[in-house]
Amino acid sequence: MANSTVRARALTWQQRDCQSELAMTSAATTRDSKPPTSSSNSGSNTRTAVVAWVLVAIFYFYQYSLRSAPGVMMPQLQEAFGLSALGVASILGMFYYGYSPFSLVAGAAMDRLGPGRLLPIAAATVGIGALLFATGNNGAANVGRFLQGAGGVFALVGAIYIATKNFPASVAATLIGATQMFGMAGGSAGQFAVGPMISGGLTWNQFWMGMGIGGLLIGVVLFFLLPKEKPATQSDNWMKSMGSAFGTVFKNPQSILCGLIAGLLFIPTTLFDMVWGVRFLQEGHGVGYGEAVMRSATVPFGWIIGCPLLGYISDRLKRRKPVIIGGGVVLLACLAWILYGPPDVFPPYVLGLVAGIASGAAMLPYTVIKEANPPQFGGTATGVINFLNFTFSALLGPVFGGVLQRISGGATQMQLEHYQIAFKPLLYGVAIAIVLAFVLKETGEAVRRSPAAATREV
Repeated sequence: MANSTVRARALTWQQRDCQSELAMTSAATTRDSKPPTSSSNSGSNTRTAVVAWVLVAIFYFYQYSLRSAPGVMMPQLQEAFGLSALGVASILGMFYYGYSPFSLVAGAAMDRLGPGRLLPIAAATVGIGALLFATGNNGAANVGRFLQGAGGVFALVGAIYIATKNFPASVAATLIGATQMFGMAGGSAGQFAVGPMISGGLTWNQFWMGMGIGGLLIGVVLFFLLPKEKPATQSDNWMKSMGSAFGTVFKNPQSILCGLIAGLLFIPTTLFDMVWGVRFLQEGHGVGYGEAVMRSATVPFGWIIGCPLLGYISDRLKRRKPVIIGGGVVLLACLAWILYGPPDVFPPYVLGLVAGIASGAAMLPYTVIKEANPPQFGGTATGVINFLNFTFSALLGPVFGGVLQRISGGATQMQLEHYQIAFKPLLYGVAIAIVLAFVLKETGEAVRRSPAAATREV
């Protein structure tokens, strides 16, 4: 009798576990489900979503080109602002002081208002920021760079919002990777295209004035062409609703892990390559300006390949962690060789290109955080990971600049060993990201059990 009671209780607990598993599986499989529609309406909605995503991706291309362009005009900016390299780097770093906190604003606002109402204003804000930077006034440049970051973050959050809301979850990582591909194409263009313009006689402030006008025009285009969504139904106390969304995402340990991993994998690009990459090659290895610009541009160009490629591989494998870990290992090896390896072993553009491709793994946590949190908080989740990610850049940018200044004794011409000492912590950061990826919970389709499978186990 006792044995029979024990077996009955065990079966009861097994059934409860199964029901819980079924509920979780059902939530995962219906994450992106939509009410049935006619084929014509479905096709029209898909075309509209594709057009909207492409337009926002172009905005993302534009803002990323502004993010990376200063790296190829540091001497001109030092002369124009009357500052040292550290002083100019501090102004440029204001981008991340806008980008990081406004990631949270963008995510929550996207869930509430949708991209059609937000992105035109955001693009115009970036344009105004570029015009302020072009004045050459230190105060205006700081404000302008802050506005570029604050408005620019809406591009990535908006593009990911459109991609994940309107397309199947099975291609989520591929689409997010393709979104970052547009951004890094802009980052690459901000170096290999802008560098020859500057060396060819285009003044730095003419470039920024032109880009400012371009941002205003993009805002106009987005205003007329992006569809306006009906604002999401919210409770009367919308602040409480927003706080609940942030609380849910921030309290999830997987969210914090995603932000840490993405941030540690991003820093070698955002801080080392895009700010100091050209000068590192010039001063550390004696590479000419034009060649240094092209070599530095191979890193964001590698992102163009790596983001959609690694996203596609992850979707095909139906797993996220192996691709993140593999990309991190390759990035660590490339970064170590760039800093310490003999410069003539590999062809000139190979290391930067491979490092950029491997860095594309940093976008996979953007997929993981959306899969690890409730679907109604998708925009908030993207904002949170962007906040955590680029807080690293905001806080560490001045730190690396200060370390370089201190190690070199304030010299205008730095040596290879100065860069090696200053950027050695990047190696530790990538190694930590790899370790954290092992701790991260797998959210790919391969680990999601179907309700039928769970039922059979009962």
